[in-house]
Amino acid sequence: MDAQTARIKKWVILYPVYINSKKTIAEGRRISASKACENPTCIEIADCCQYLKIPHAIEIDKAYPRDFMQRGRVRVMLKREDGTFVNPAISSRKQLMLHVAELVPRHPNRTKKQEPASTSSNAGPSKSGKGGKKKR
Repeated sequence: MDAQTARIKKWVILYPVYINSKKTIAEGRRISASKACENPTCIEIADCCQYLKIPHAIEIDKAYPRDFMQRGRVRVMLKREDGTFVNPAISSRKQLMLHVAELVPRHPNRTKKQEPASTSSNAGPSKSGKGGKKKR
């Protein structure tokens, strides 16, 4: 193991499950569902860390133990070697999760233009009249 990998091993781990609003606390969510975002990916989390100017490393081959089908995690450096915070606004894991969960919905891959709903209400033949039990 080289020196770079040894340093990264000490960084904070952030799994996408931690900020997923679709998961329960028992399934691994760590922030409130109202503040969490829907189905984040490790790439989106890494882009948010880059926006916050926090050093990070993506580990695509790793998985969350409780949900091993979803692959990927992000390692984040919150503190420097001397103990000072990289970003003074983020001083804990919880604050990091809240900031990232706030930024993920505004990620460029998520902000697609909303297509207007089609207004063709009579697409096929429609049945008219009352539909009830007929008298004999």
